[in-house]
Amino acid sequence: MNCKNCNKEINSKFCPECGQPATLKRIDGKYLLHEIEHILHFERGFLYTVRELILKPGHNIRKYLTENRSRLVKPIIFIIITSLIYTLISHFFHIEDRYLNYELVQKSFSGKILHWIQSNYGYASILTGLFIALWLKVFFKKYGYNIFEFLIMLCFVQGISMLVFAVFAFAEGLLHYKLLNIAGAVGLLYLIWAIGNFFDAKKIGNYVKAFMAILLGTITFYIIIFAIGITIDILTKH
Repeated sequence: MNCKNCNKEINSKFCPECGQPATLKRIDGKYLLHEIEHILHFERGFLYTVRELILKPGHNIRKYLTENRSRLVKPIIFIIITSLIYTLISHFFHIEDRYLNYELVQKSFSGKILHWIQSNYGYASILTGLFIALWLKVFFKKYGYNIFEFLIMLCFVQGISMLVFAVFAFAEGLLHYKLLNIAGAVGLLYLIWAIGNFFDAKKIGNYVKAFMAILLGTITFYIIIFAIGITIDILTKH
């Protein structure tokens, strides 16, 4: 028989060309449980990724980029999952209703963009990461990484930062104390530490550069957001 994926002739249980099983297992309860276990597996899944990025972010991300890309969760998927976790907790406890003013949403296009960012943290983090990556390229040019490698690194570390927000949001929902400001500080400190650790953990200057890249990247992102919003508001009024 031929492989249903690449049409290569199969003489065993798996395709010699693409690795596709000759016969797919039927999807049932056991299959779904196996998939969930695979995602959460401590040796090769979401929880493993979280643990490794907390303990040794620089080492594990460098290893992902240059040696082994099978042990950590894919970076785009990771940041979307972590952002979803935070969004679900935040919406369940109505956390951000205590911090955000929705009047801006009703009055300007910039407000609508900010509302979209609030509702889509995963995608917004990737977009913000693009501008941070540009500044990282400026500050860490000598290390030879390209923009896309910086983006991969940022997806991992921003994902952990989102989990920090999720933990504090959950605690705030239970304790009814405003904790997101603390979450912001902790998340920022992690980002600075993880990015500096990615390049060279022993150089203090790398942590300063990491902070500057985060600050300038975030400012650049929001300047562009507000510039687009203000431009559209001006054009639509006329």
